[in-house]
Amino acid sequence: MLQIKNLHARVGDKEILKGLTLTVNAGEVHAIMGPNGTGKSTLASIIAGKEEYEVTAGEVTFNGKNILEMSADERAREGVFLAFQYPVEIPGVSTTNFMKAAVNAKRKHQGLEPIVAKDFLKMMNEKRQLVELDKSYLSRSINEGFSGGEKKRNEIFQMAMLDPMLSIMDETDSGLDIDALRIVADGVNKLKTKDNAFLIITHYQRLLNYIVPDFVHVMYDGRIVKTGDKNLALKMEERGYDWIKEEVGA
Repeated sequence: MLQIKNLHARVGDKEILKGLTLTVNAGEVHAIMGPNGTGKSTLASIIAGKEEYEVTAGEVTFNGKNILEMSADERAREGVFLAFQYPVEIPGVSTTNFMKAAVNAKRKHQGLEPIVAKDFLKMMNEKRQLVELDKSYLSRSINEGFSGGEKKRNEIFQMAMLDPMLSIMDETDSGLDIDALRIVADGVNKLKTKDNAFLIITHYQRLLNYIVPDFVHVMYDGRIVKTGDKNLALKMEERGYDWIKEEVGA
């Protein structure tokens, strides 16, 4: 599904990614861990199409297509979804209207007719219950006045509505209490299928208690330096990142 080969990227004169290679197949959950400043969020942003990063070498293909040549909107319509660390507020735009426009944009890209109102309302009701989102939030402006946990829950609702092939979760667990963390993780687990994939970026092992990854990757200095199963995340939690520095000779 996602193929990244020897990816190099920078912001201004600062090189952040330094030859990163990663393959994500359908049906897989990948977790990426690593210390601050190592390029985790940069990787997520580049896959999703944020423009402030300059790719200087390497390839990123999604289902065989070079997504580096696509705009962020095109990537989203192809099936890439990014859940932000800090979801933004959009005053004056209701969640219902936003989601209807997003769903219909994806349907148009797929050559389908706009969704009929009855089917859309049924879908919204089903998906909001999946993440325990109160019905009242659907008529409110996107994320306006929401707590941190409510914003994250709303993003999982959006993900459920759009049914992306690849969902990238950039430190979605940041700032969540244990109840909100459980609700977000439960939503992800319910959405996981053999046909989609998840890339979860996190500092902490606690999220991986709820969403069990198939692969755990450790990033250091702009590259993936170690890959393992969920036990690698436990080791990182226990020992921190100093032992990784020693292994790579930093």
